[in-house]
Amino acid sequence: MKRRSFIRLGPAAGLFALMPAFAWQPGRATAPGEYAEMTVAEMQKRMQSGRLTSLALTRYYLGEIARTDQAGPKLASVIEINPDALRIAALLDKERKSGRIRGPLHGIPVLIKDNIDTADHMKTTAGSLALLDNVASKDAFLVARLREAGAVILGKTNLSEWANFRSTRSSSGWSSRGGQTRNPYVLDRSPCGSSSGSAVAVAANLCAVAVGTETNGSIACPASMNGVVGIKPTVGLVSRSGVIPISKTQDTAGPFGRTVADAAALLSAMAGQDPADPTQHKAPQPLPADYTTFLDAGGLKGKRIGVEKTMLKKHEGIDSLLARALEQMKAAGAEIVEVEYMKVQQLPGAESMVLQYEFKDGINRYLSASNAKIKSLESLIAFNNANKAKVMPHFGQELFELSQAKGDLNTKEYKEALEKINGVADALNSLFDKHRLDALCGPSTGAAWCIDVVNGDFWTGYGSYGPAALSGFPSITLPMGMLNGLPVGISFLARAYQEPELIRIAYAYEQVGRHRVAPGFLKSVRS
Repeated sequence: MKRRSFIRLGPAAGLFALMPAFAWQPGRATAPGEYAEMTVAEMQKRMQSGRLTSLALTRYYLGEIARTDQAGPKLASVIEINPDALRIAALLDKERKSGRIRGPLHGIPVLIKDNIDTADHMKTTAGSLALLDNVASKDAFLVARLREAGAVILGKTNLSEWANFRSTRSSSGWSSRGGQTRNPYVLDRSPCGSSSGSAVAVAANLCAVAVGTETNGSIACPASMNGVVGIKPTVGLVSRSGVIPISKTQDTAGPFGRTVADAAALLSAMAGQDPADPTQHKAPQPLPADYTTFLDAGGLKGKRIGVEKTMLKKHEGIDSLLARALEQMKAAGAEIVEVEYMKVQQLPGAESMVLQYEFKDGINRYLSASNAKIKSLESLIAFNNANKAKVMPHFGQELFELSQAKGDLNTKEYKEALEKINGVADALNSLFDKHRLDALCGPSTGAAWCIDVVNGDFWTGYGSYGPAALSGFPSITLPMGMLNGLPVGISFLARAYQEPELIRIAYAYEQVGRHRVAPGFLKSVRS
């Protein structure tokens, strides 16, 4: 076994050497096993009846990772395996046998993005070789909640290095530690980012559900391009404590699932107020304990949904998918209202200014308290320059350098930019009031572009989730259909802490649409 493979997989890498080889053929699904596409609810049902154990399920996913992620199509979505996963699964089975069931996630294998602290044998690196020595002493707040809920932390996922905040010319899903994550539908296509590995792993049935993070689009875009469901919660619903930061204004963690129900179940376990993490939007009390109670097949009836009118005619293929989605919503009882909500984010330079200031402040705080040898952004920049061939073979670190040049958070320039960003929430609330809307919607992205480490990502001009990122409001993204064998998603946005409404709407749309298609691992788009 090569040393690089051991570094990426961690101490459990030896487990894979003992597993049988699996044949893989391009253009065909890789022999989906008994648990492929299985929902969390069905897994629990089988565990309750004794037909399935957490240990068996965990072993199954480890096998799928070995043959699909590290061999076969080589998706490179998993950056490290938790060497304790099988032991944890066995202990949770023992608990179940004794009559203790912690909840809907008891014994369910979950993958965690590699910018979230786990106090175990795994590293937290943000995909960077600079943090290979960073083993956290304390679980992130959300990880502690997942453990309490009985989740099996299966491992960590690859990502756009530093959550895509290192260069303006990056390739989504590439990191110096994990390499290039690939889209499981068409392997030469981008998985989007920055939560690339989490979305790909869920899409390819390498775990039950996964956790990602978002600053602007890093949950929504990968969900769209990988044919899964992603929830970007209200900033403040899920704690950011123990998450490597970009922006205290916009950062949040959120769930990925193959269904709205699965994503809602994971959100229920993740959500929770953290006194150490104050945010702009104050949460209503009490928060829902179980977001799956809002799954309602009739959830579109009587709803007024605003659609971004500038996205109705942009690309004939996506135009057709969106028109079908709107007709399906109307048939389910919704009223569609054409609006222009994307213009609320037309604030030239304000977001990038806020992110640069907040990244410098946040990353210095994180590194100074971490177990990594590198303790500051300045030292991180120096490390990258000294190890350029390994860390920066394709693109640079201009966003790091721009951030390092900024002052502190008392700087006038920062405060003025932040005031503009904070105004987005007010503008959206006014739009909701004016048109009496329950939600907004639009195509999340175009179809996935080709991976290009030379020129970077090719953005397709949609990004209907953007205003939710700037305002701190929630969004949910789910499959809208397929275009030339590539998934395209639709995003719904709502006001702060209106996750229940979004889940009702998205679940109802999912039931009438049924647009989730399992990936086929094609080498390229068929002509």
